[in-house]
Amino acid sequence: MHDANHLISRLSAKGQPSSLFASRPGRSDVTYRALFEGAEQIAAALKQAGMQPGDRIAAQVEKSLEAIQLYLGTVMAGGVFLPLNTAYTGPEVSYFLLDATPSIVVCDPKRFDEISALSGRACVFTLDADGHGTLSSAAAAQDAGFTAIPRGADDLAAILYTSGTTGRSKGAMLSHQNLASNSETLRDLWRFTDQDILIHALPIFHTHGLFVATNVTLLAGASVHFLSKFDAPAILEAMPTCTALMGVPTFYTRLLDEPGLDANSVSNMRLFVSGSAPLLVDTHEKWKARTGHRILERYGMTETNMNTSNPYCGDRRAGTVGHPLPGVDLRIVRGDTQVDTDEIGVIEVRGPNVFQGYWKMPEKTAEELRPDGWFFTGDQGFVDQHGYVTIVGREKDMIISGGFNVYPKEVEALIDDIPGITESAVIGVPHPDLGEAVIAVVVLEDSAVTEATIASALSNQLARFKKPKQTLFLPELPRNTMGKVQKKALRETYAGLFV
Repeated sequence: MHDANHLISRLSAKGQPSSLFASRPGRSDVTYRALFEGAEQIAAALKQAGMQPGDRIAAQVEKSLEAIQLYLGTVMAGGVFLPLNTAYTGPEVSYFLLDATPSIVVCDPKRFDEISALSGRACVFTLDADGHGTLSSAAAAQDAGFTAIPRGADDLAAILYTSGTTGRSKGAMLSHQNLASNSETLRDLWRFTDQDILIHALPIFHTHGLFVATNVTLLAGASVHFLSKFDAPAILEAMPTCTALMGVPTFYTRLLDEPGLDANSVSNMRLFVSGSAPLLVDTHEKWKARTGHRILERYGMTETNMNTSNPYCGDRRAGTVGHPLPGVDLRIVRGDTQVDTDEIGVIEVRGPNVFQGYWKMPEKTAEELRPDGWFFTGDQGFVDQHGYVTIVGREKDMIISGGFNVYPKEVEALIDDIPGITESAVIGVPHPDLGEAVIAVVVLEDSAVTEATIASALSNQLARFKKPKQTLFLPELPRNTMGKVQKKALRETYAGLFV
């Protein structure tokens, strides 16, 4: 048996009991002591409800500090935390519950009857956006002081399901070591200390908000300004008393729409981090011009936590995701062969951040996680001579038109540079002659821009096989909750254009 709970012993080590963990608009502040005592009470309530070490605890709940305590309490009690996107419908939730077989499910009170019907023999608790529900009542009846169940570095701490854009959604198994090591690396690399106050406006059913933002804060003994959701005016109002923001690209584009954003409004801020989706070079440049800060872009995945980061000190290069993190190996391969500098291939990573495999999917695990620890990410990219990693798209997004490979990002970058265009998505759709035809889906800033405008701008920039055979215009691109453009949805929508 292990002597301590690997993850909890680290998360609880830095913050002083009387120190502030979270400030919340319109609600009372929460100290480190209150945070962990609440988590201990939840751990005791879960154990009393029959939870055993190794059991999965599924949570589909709105963002609240009590939901953070549920995560901590689950891990304290030796469980495996399974956060679920609040947007998932009943049939989607049913798949996760049947697959992961949690012993306890926590849901919003409004969905209690629906989720109970899907949960089989699992015990169902409720928790609302204000932190009230049967889970809170059960926890209130428990004493603080729960002794964390010993768990080792390789024991599971969480299962996060991938977004399932191809086939069935897969449950990525993350160990105590996966989470602790990655957040410790980020804390040090991004210079987080107990003097930091992070604006926490991300959802907590995802790696970015739950593990990166929350764990890094705890490991530094820092505090959070805790917002229930993204709110541009609220973030702007918080900046004079905060030091850091972690966000997705949409955060930054919407903050740029705020007239009050300028160098003075961010004078107390030291760090702006972006991830979960590519940040446009245009957004980088506009942010620098308005605020004087360069956004730090990084790259991670559900299966690996964070893999790379632009430097804290040094050149943060727009369009790249920086260098591999300390302790993380990264290589670019084509088949089984590692390619040279500046050559495009599939990114593989290896390190203490890489997950333990897919839940109940040994064949899929064997396909993507090599015996020597290298993980096949499915992301295509290259490493330049200075060691910066650039991602050009998902392997499945690559277009093969007339036998030639077309990398969407190359075409998108040129289209996005055309004045009057907000952004674009380049996809391949079935074509009777070419196999796949290149299509551009474009969002305009200026309605005077036409298909002819775009064709003219690209005429001398691209080989003919890379040029869009058709350009379509939409008011906005379809995105998931983390801001990633849903190219699969676009391909399905326009699959019949040429056939």
